[in-house]
Amino acid sequence: MRMKPFLIASALTVLLIVGVAPVAAQTPESSPAPSPVAGGAVFADIGLQTPESVLYDQVDDVYLISNINGNPFETDDNGFIMQLSPDGEVLAERWIDGATADVELNAPKGMAVVDDNLYVTDIDVIRVFDRASGAPIGTFEIPGATFLNDLAAGPDGSLYVTDMGVQLDDAGEMGPSGTDAVYRIEPDGTVTSLVQAPDITTPNGVEVNTDGDIYVVSFAESGDVFLIQPDGELVEVAQVAGGLLDGIIALDDGSLLVSSWGAMAVVRITPDGEQITVADGIASPADLGYDSSRDLLLIPDFMGNRVLTVPVLD
Repeated sequence: MRMKPFLIASALTVLLIVGVAPVAAQTPESSPAPSPVAGGAVFADIGLQTPESVLYDQVDDVYLISNINGNPFETDDNGFIMQLSPDGEVLAERWIDGATADVELNAPKGMAVVDDNLYVTDIDVIRVFDRASGAPIGTFEIPGATFLNDLAAGPDGSLYVTDMGVQLDDAGEMGPSGTDAVYRIEPDGTVTSLVQAPDITTPNGVEVNTDGDIYVVSFAESGDVFLIQPDGELVEVAQVAGGLLDGIIALDDGSLLVSSWGAMAVVRITPDGEQITVADGIASPADLGYDSSRDLLLIPDFMGNRVLTVPVLD
């Protein structure tokens, strides 16, 4: 799959993707309003800058939002993570801030918590912070990675991370790097490649359910949702019309929630394969979160600089 270049406009990165020019043309001002959902909320004008991922920290009852704040490829050390209360109060706009002297954070994307550690993908490394204080702990390298994206924690404390396998060339065009992969990081730090190119293309969101089943979605136009078998075999469980899939959440009832830039929507895939639109009219729904205390889906609107909450209805 060949993608057109990123266009850097102001502090936003707008994806220019083959076949979805109407989506790429959206700006924060022109992004369509989300469809009204009873009980939901929209948090905007609160200091978000290219929000890529939302993670619910159940221990502190707080939403953590990773903000790229510019070019997702650039080591500019100005990415940050916001703390937001579930009712929309900004608790700390730049709780973890790459602009401070003691923190390095360039373009934060996926996040996961294991015990008291917060793990954050940052281009080609995983950064580790204290979950409670936000203090930096260390950096974990994935050798050869070019564009680490999402993170998920398994029941045993293992981490799963995707490398979308894209990079910028000297002309500023984004194309394949050939490093597409899904990795497993054992609790002892051992890194194993579960699946890699050419078997998978542009893996984006990754999720592990309570049984340890590993799901991954592709940012390709085909809209593939895969289950990764223990031996690395990919089993297609669904195709979402519109494609360009970003985030994925596994619910306790066996359903999957998947965000699609192509469809400008979040779709619920039931255990019997039915697909139900949960939210639409969102130009750039990125890496989803789930508030398990309130049964709320958390949707970062990448280009719209806002976060939406939507009830997960039975």
